[in-house]
Amino acid sequence: MTTSGPPDTLRERKKRRTRQALAETAISVFGERGFDTTPLDALLEVVEVSRRTFFRNFRSKEDVALTAVKQLWSAYLDVLDEAEKSGPLVDVFRDAMLATLDRMDEDWYRRFPATLRLIEQSPSLDGHSLRHCAEIEEEVARRFGDPHRLELRLAIEFCVATWRCALDEWLPDCAPGELPECVRRAFAVMGDSLRLEA
Repeated sequence: MTTSGPPDTLRERKKRRTRQALAETAISVFGERGFDTTPLDALLEVVEVSRRTFFRNFRSKEDVALTAVKQLWSAYLDVLDEAEKSGPLVDVFRDAMLATLDRMDEDWYRRFPATLRLIEQSPSLDGHSLRHCAEIEEEVARRFGDPHRLELRLAIEFCVATWRCALDEWLPDCAPGELPECVRRAFAVMGDSLRLEA
């Protein structure tokens, strides 16, 4: 992901490289050894960083494993903040997701499917992922008014379910250019799915 602004200091560049090395290595190490069965120290040994350095960058083993997921939703909230908020909410949410996916780089597209597979294999990571998703849903709801309004909450839930269906369609092959098309297809049939008859 790219950002614009003043040039980073040497310290910021080093910190970013350390974070990236930890995130990339975590996916590799946890993918090979299993998330639940791999202690944090095993990851730190491979990356050759201390616990102190790790905890300056991440809150927990779960936090580093979910880096790609958190990058996606952080960028999504940024896109929503920049977006014109008019028209049907579902269209705003879909367009924000497509713009977010457009911002993600090749490295993210490589790590994201591996992260989703880790989540699928680990009950503890799945729990952290679900909690993060709930926090993001609440943040989205706040940006559009009363987060307790039933219609708004349902619209967000439908969009999250649609996103998950798009991911299910994309995951077997995981070609980077295909995820946006999977999102478009899933959102295109959302309305019809709500009118299905028994």
